[in-house]
Amino acid sequence: MQKIRVIETDVSAGKLLRESAPLKFKPDHDVPDGIELEVVNVYDEVSYQTVLGIGAAFTDSAAVNYGKMTKEQQKEVSDAYFSEKDGIDLDFCRICINSSDYAADFYTCDDVEGDRELLYFNIDHDKKEIIPMIRDALKRNPDMRILASPWSPPAWMKTNGKMENGGHLKEEYRETWALFFAKFIKAYAAEGIPIYAVTVQNEAKAEQWWESCLYDAAEERDFVTGYLRPILDREGLGDVKIFCWDHNKERVVDRALVTFGTNTGRVAFDGMAHHWYSGDHFAALDAVHKLFPEKYLIGTENSSSAVDAIPTYGGERIAHELIGDFNNYSSAYMDWNLILDKTGHPYHWDREREAARKKGNNAFVNQSMQIKRRPSTPIMLWGDQLHYDYSYYYLGQFSKYLKKDAVRIASSSYSPDLECVAFKNPDGSRVLVVMNKGEKARPMVLRFKNQVAKYEIAAHAITTFLF
Repeated sequence: MQKIRVIETDVSAGKLLRESAPLKFKPDHDVPDGIELEVVNVYDEVSYQTVLGIGAAFTDSAAVNYGKMTKEQQKEVSDAYFSEKDGIDLDFCRICINSSDYAADFYTCDDVEGDRELLYFNIDHDKKEIIPMIRDALKRNPDMRILASPWSPPAWMKTNGKMENGGHLKEEYRETWALFFAKFIKAYAAEGIPIYAVTVQNEAKAEQWWESCLYDAAEERDFVTGYLRPILDREGLGDVKIFCWDHNKERVVDRALVTFGTNTGRVAFDGMAHHWYSGDHFAALDAVHKLFPEKYLIGTENSSSAVDAIPTYGGERIAHELIGDFNNYSSAYMDWNLILDKTGHPYHWDREREAARKKGNNAFVNQSMQIKRRPSTPIMLWGDQLHYDYSYYYLGQFSKYLKKDAVRIASSSYSPDLECVAFKNPDGSRVLVVMNKGEKARPMVLRFKNQVAKYEIAAHAITTFLF
């Protein structure tokens, strides 16, 4: 009988990505009476979308913390995140074009006002800490896909004259901003880092207190069809994929209808990126897929926050998102910062908030204080020590065993407490991930092609089955 590898994360039992004794399939008719309905099914006859990968973001904040580590710690972190043998094998990660809110300070690749030809463009800032961190990751996983996203163009290209507080890209700088993308991609390629895809704008509807820029759906579509796609093609970058929106899921259908709603728009974009912040809205992803089945859907920002009373909270939230997204046609999942310190820093908006307070700008202080931040990352730098959050192990239950270009296959569960998703890897192996969100252990029978295997999954635990 075929053996089933079993990998568990059960925090209460101290099991963290621990492999247990294998299970064995038996004929379906051998299932005892009374448990025949406690089934989790896997059907590899039914296949869905291809998986692009799972990862997180090389932000400036992550790179600053990485730079503070000893060489031994840097090796440990790179292995832990990116090695197939010694880590969780992350293979699709995000980088920022110019600074984001998670940076030590504002920066851009060209601060020279009016430099339409971008004669002064450079990635000198990124060469200091971000690029060395990425290179270490690529040594472990040379086939990693990289997505690049801007939070804001340089201030001189924007209607409000600053990187923060929204504003729009000035019409007269659309061509320059599109060329900026091309130069960024080529500059990274020269450093040995190929860019697989870009998003047009992080959180395109949000006027944030930090780096942000607003695009309505038609504005984003017209920028890509009129400038970004033609310039990437002209610059020999036609294979770089372009994703729209890069914001919360509750509006993905509305944006898709406009962005992909013209022939030129549908051709110019490769897909839509989404975030988790406004809640599940998984059915909205399914709706976009039904409307535009050829488009990729990718989750580009999902972050967990520390909740002391619930040690598994961050991990369970990540796993819930992964299962819901993948079951509704998403092809990738990216957590947010790879590494923060114990207080969730560096985060330069704390400094901006304090400066505003001293100037008496209470409106800024009061509104910005409404943003409650104590984010955690899968690996954190606590003083001079590395700390592994439980979310690291939950993420690894997927990323370590789900290989690039795997295909989602059909699965079903007898209980809403048992969330599940299944895949078939390129080598033919199947991967089933089951999470028990409930307060009590749950029996289950894994059923596949008239074969069954009994198992009990602990409360607030997650298990990966490989067969």
